Amino acid sequence: MNHLENVEKIDIDRFREDLISWFRHEQRSLPWREDQDPYKVWVSEIMLQQTRVDTVIPYFLRFMEQFPTIEALADADEDKVLKAWEGLGYYSRARNLQAAVREVKEKYNGVVPDSPKEIAGLKGVGPYTAGAILSIAYGIPEPAVDGNVMRVLSRILLIREDIAKPSSRRIFEEAVRKLISHESPSDFNQALMELGALICTPTSPSCLLCPVRDHCQAFHEGEQNNLPIKAKKKKPKQVRLAAAVAVDGEGRILIRKRSAEGLLANLWELPSVEVHHPIGNARAELEHFYKEAFQAEMKVGEPLGQIQHVFSHLIWDVIVYSAELDGTVAENESLRLVPLEGLAEFALPVPHQKMLALYAARV
Repeated sequence: MNHLENVEKIDIDRFREDLISWFRHEQRSLPWREDQDPYKVWVSEIMLQQTRVDTVIPYFLRFMEQFPTIEALADADEDKVLKAWEGLGYYSRARNLQAAVREVKEKYNGVVPDSPKEIAGLKGVGPYTAGAILSIAYGIPEPAVDGNVMRVLSRILLIREDIAKPSSRRIFEEAVRKLISHESPSDFNQALMELGALICTPTSPSCLLCPVRDHCQAFHEGEQNNLPIKAKKKKPKQVRLAAAVAVDGEGRILIRKRSAEGLLANLWELPSVEVHHPIGNARAELEHFYKEAFQAEMKVGEPLGQIQHVFSHLIWDVIVYSAELDGTVAENESLRLVPLEGLAEFALPVPHQKMLALYAARV
């Protein structure tokens, strides 16, 4: 089916007018909307990937306070950037953002490029982020298609393609190219996003409040609750881990930096080990792991409790133990002994903060 035929079925000029007019009256006051600074738009869009607006606002404000310019972020220590990102999750976003900002500083004299080709070449900048920066900051009529926008347009244009398939994005991008306002591309793209966030929500869309209901083909067919089509994700894999809050004779806790690749890369953690045998063997596995990995003798004590942490693709079930280090541990750049109160200086992912909270509650 040619989905662009459905675009022709609506009055495009009226659709734009109704959508943009609603946005100008009803848009939320958000800190990154105060001006059209491309750097701020960029940071906000990266933070908003897979994260709710309410969660992002305080992070964005603190991040801008610490790294107010491209130069400030480019020159910052990665550890400080990860610390500022702590708790937002998907940490590769922060690392890619800093790498791309450094490229902008070196290659483009600190000015975010306004060419689709150049901006799409930056690390971590996919088609959606590129379109958002180009349209919002520079007024260039480029599509910015994310899940929100695909949901809205699948209803308005009655598109039954599976939005979980990467190939579907092109259909929606082509539709936006036909629909987008060339006079106000910034307001148009933001209006589609805002409509998806406030009115055309994943379940129970508020059709009676929708400013473009008259144009919505799914509403007229009574199909709005059946769209978008989205294949179910695989169930996340469950992993059992054992972790220790291992304390030396001076009350310092052993932490290590994770590798530069993969999940939670370059963040600090309480070392843990996957438990393959019955949970009763977790203590022995931890003691063996510390001896092998850090040449550290330790005695594992009582369980402090259990935590669960859900990632997009896996679930950690962690049993957390108290432990005493016997003898010295050779510290290095990736292995540190730190007092409990000093851990605030290190970027620790949420599951490890939960583990430390179990320990802190007992001290």
